[in-house]
Amino acid sequence: MHAKVVVVGSLNMDLVARAQRLPRAGETLAGEHFFTVPGGKGANQAVAVARLGGSVAMVGNVGDDAYGQQLRQALEVEGIDCQAVSVCPGVSSGVALITVDAASQNCIVIIPGGNGLLTPESVQRFDALLQAAEVIICQLEVPVETVAWTLARGRELGKQVILNPAPATGPLPADWFAHIDYLTPNESEAEALAGERVDDLDSARRAGERLLQLGAGKVIITLGAQGALFVSRDGSQHFPAPKVRPLDTTAAGDTFIGGFAAALVQGKGEAEAIAFGQRAAALSVTRAGAQPSIPYLAELTP
Repeated sequence: MHAKVVVVGSLNMDLVARAQRLPRAGETLAGEHFFTVPGGKGANQAVAVARLGGSVAMVGNVGDDAYGQQLRQALEVEGIDCQAVSVCPGVSSGVALITVDAASQNCIVIIPGGNGLLTPESVQRFDALLQAAEVIICQLEVPVETVAWTLARGRELGKQVILNPAPATGPLPADWFAHIDYLTPNESEAEALAGERVDDLDSARRAGERLLQLGAGKVIITLGAQGALFVSRDGSQHFPAPKVRPLDTTAAGDTFIGGFAAALVQGKGEAEAIAFGQRAAALSVTRAGAQPSIPYLAELTP
């Protein structure tokens, strides 16, 4: 069966330390727990699609190391098509160093490893996957030229293209917007892309409208505990977040995007797909880790 969703992006091994608070510059803190867990925005989103009812293929690179084997196996266990997960000889796999505090906030340092070698040519080798898909998802943890090529190819093929602009530190290239059906930043990413402060619903709405002016098809700004704001040329709609007690926010955004995409390919409308993604993300933040926190469809079925 052809995968209805193709994720082009990163695979990282997350090295997670939990501490009472995040360290200040130059400070050494005593931590409480440490564990390793498969992550990377691309792989997380692929796992979320698979667990939440969508068929999915992953396009990405791992290094020639033990982490690379573990990362690929973690996807294969979920039934994800990994024919386009390539091994880069002599290179480490991507690694994310994550510290999580007692309030469930985190700070992350990413070493790209094999992710940095994902070229447009390496995606083009698996163009048949893109052609067979309904939805193509990209993020910003692989080289920008690869993201640019994939977005343009997705538009050329007439697919639904989702860009999760994470991590975003500044504006996107102007020619990307016309290729994006759904742009899905969080608050800080929306600020960086739109060039204006986002700290409440009104400012989020203005940022979303600015991103539409730049050419994005539709914008979904995820606002953490405040929910999500959907902004289109027909107006905006706020989706309040389900009330939960958070433990770890790692991969919450990835879970939302995977759930949203899985719902789209199952024929759900946008509002229903957003609400479904929110329910999945809300459950994920009550659990520790990236991929281990992502729920399965059966857990969300009323």
